[in-house]
Amino acid sequence: MSAIAFGTAARRNVGVAAHEPRPDKPVDAAWNVLEAANDLGDGATVEACRRVIDGHLNGTAVAQSDLDTVFGYFR
Repeated sequence: MSAIAFGTAARRNVGVAAHEPRPDKPVDAAWNVLEAANDLGDGATVEACRRVIDGHLNGTAVAQSDLDTVFGYFR
């Protein structure tokens, strides 16, 4: 058995699949979801993503409902 299976690399993405956005990067996730929502014509999600991105750029708080929309999009 490999020692790395028990190390930091094994714990790094616990509970997060490789294709899902990471919760510690809401802006990165918002950009990914924005692209998908644009492709699918999902206007409500596009607006939520824009609010998350704008909040990050302006340094303002983002509504929890917008973050929930972004992080729950691919589930």
